[in-house]
Parts: sequence; structure tokens; C-alpha cells
Amino acid sequence: MRKAPRLAAGRARALGLPTRGTTAPNRLRRVDRWIVGTQSARLRDAIDPLVVDLGYGASPVTTVELAARLADVRRDVRVLGLEIDPDRVAAAAGSADPPRLEFARGGFELAGLRPVLVRALNVLRQYEERAAAEAWTELCGRLAPGGLLVEGTCDEVGRRACWVALDAGGPLTMTLAARVADLERPSDLAERLPKALIHHNVPGEPVHEFLLAFDRAWAVGAPYAAFGPRQRWVAAVERLSEEGWPVVGGRSRWRLGEVTVRWSAVSGE
Repeated sequence: MRKAPRLAAGRARALGLPTRGTTAPNRLRRVDRWIVGTQSARLRDAIDPLVVDLGYGASPVTTVELAARLADVRRDVRVLGLEIDPDRVAAAAGSADPPRLEFARGGFELAGLRPVLVRALNVLRQYEERAAAEAWTELCGRLAPGGLLVEGTCDEVGRRACWVALDAGGPLTMTLAARVADLERPSDLAERLPKALIHHNVPGEPVHEFLLAFDRAWAVGAPYAAFGPRQRWVAAVERLSEEGWPVVGGRSRWRLGEVTVRWSAVSGE
């Protein structure tokens, strides 16, 4: 049996800035549900099922939750929580369950490791657009072959979120996810757009056109509200697909309050 490589934390200079550190239990449940629901094959096929949770914050609770959720996909999955702040790493040590879950100091250099999946939520929010793009390039360049970066933001309780999936070639998709009952319209999620898009949500830009189309589809789907907000969301996403927007996935994902589209459709790249 192939021996898992030892952690290389400390061998590479930690790159990046500490986050505010705020977190809460279940804050990242929506992105975790998407990872489990859409990326299980990637984890099962990996020679070394190493997953990095980058910038987990002042509490390791969401990293512990990630490890538990991924264990249902593959029992030998290893999750490494990385933080630049050494005090946060020390505080998390008591939550570790080696070798399934570990914590170490590190940043965008990923402690010198090459994971099959990186979750980086609420990490790049504080960066300028150019710096965030450079972080994408740095992280994607350190993935294992066939690896994936999931980068995005969510609100403080995890009811509104947006994330981008990237591989070594760059961005692939963008996902919006929400507790649909709390939305007045889909464009309420614009505040969670990634750095690469949030300042481009203006007339004439692809992401702005997408959100306008989603709001129109939401308005047309108003009669479905009688059956619940999720049914209205599903109807709106179906209309988007019928209008030619490259929606990824099917109704089983949409019922969860998700919509995933090809990156090119919202970025114009």
C-alpha cells in the first residue's frame, strides 16, 4: 500500500494574509453538500485523497465538519486545515484526529503539498481583484493532477453563498446557493460574487446580464410560489436553461437552492 506523504508544513514560506477568523457551525454546509454531491468521483479516484481546508478561521469547526462529511464518500480521506496564524493552528490541535484530520500552518503555498481538492471559503474576500486572481493561479498550480479548487464566500450563517470551481486550466463553473425562502430575488446573491466578478456586476457585463435573466425568470415563475419557494427556484432555473444559459446539473441540485453555470457565461472569457 502506498504510504501517504508526511505533511510539509513549514518547508515552504506561508503565503497570504490572515482572515478575520469569523466562523460558525454549519456555515459551510452548502458548499460541502455540493462537494459531496458533485465531486465524489474525483475523491474516490484520487491516488492520495488529500483535501485542504484553507483559512478555516479562529475555530476549526467547519474543517471538522468537512472531514466528517467527506468520510462518507471515502473512509481514508485526509483533511488538512491550514491557517497562517500559528495561534489558530495551536488552538485547533485538540480537534485533530490523525491521520484523518490534521492542522498546520500554511497559506496559498498549501504547505508544500499537492491536494486533490482545496476548499477556500471566505479567504479572498479581503483581497483586491488582481491579488485574488494571482491567488487563484498560485493555488491551482499546486493542485494534484486532476485536482480542484473551490473558492468562494458566504454570509455569516451560511444561508447565501457563491463559489467558483477551478482546475489547473482555470475557472470552470460558478455556483449560487441560498436558503431560497429568504430571497426577494436571485440577484440578492450578487453581494457574494467572487472578486473576479463582483466589480463587474454592471450593465453590459455578462454576470450582470445573467443576474437580470435570473430575476426575470424568477418573476415569471411567481405562480410556482404557491407550491413553495424551492419550486419557484426550480422553475426559474429551468427557464434559464431554456433561454440558453449553460446551466450545469439537474433538478436534484436545483431543489437544494443551487444553480451552477459555466464560468464563460458569466465572465465573458
